[in-house]
Amino acid sequence: MNLSTLKPAKGSVKKNKRLGRGTGSGKGGTSTRGHTGAQSRSGYSSKRGFEGGQMPLQRRVPKFGFNNLFRTEFHGINLDTIQALAEKKNLTVIDAGVLVDNGLASKKDKIKILGRGELKTRLEVKAHAFSASARSAIEAAGGTTVIL
Repeated sequence: MNLSTLKPAKGSVKKNKRLGRGTGSGKGGTSTRGHTGAQSRSGYSSKRGFEGGQMPLQRRVPKFGFNNLFRTEFHGINLDTIQALAEKKNLTVIDAGVLVDNGLASKKDKIKILGRGELKTRLEVKAHAFSASARSAIEAAGGTTVIL
């Protein structure tokens, strides 16, 4: 084997189309763009969503709904999850840092404690919000709730 005999694998190198190089090339004249219209001209780029003059999808589908700019999104965590975490890690205080460290929430999340499950241990729970059922369950178990 010589370096001079090396060549690329068959079919791996493809010749590019040479457009507008005379009629003999088969791609001369209009360069596969057709005769007239915006798409045949240089510098043409279609509008986003343009469907060839047909009414575009974003205009055919009706608008509905409302997005509240001031809504606060909470990341919900249930009492049964907190109970399991407290038993596993032997904790008495549950706050945002503990939940982030254990992968139950991310740093930027606002945390809301929800009332699914039951709480058996006495915990001090710190979060951004509590549901009424979660707050009563925590206090019934002898714990405290602190709003951050």
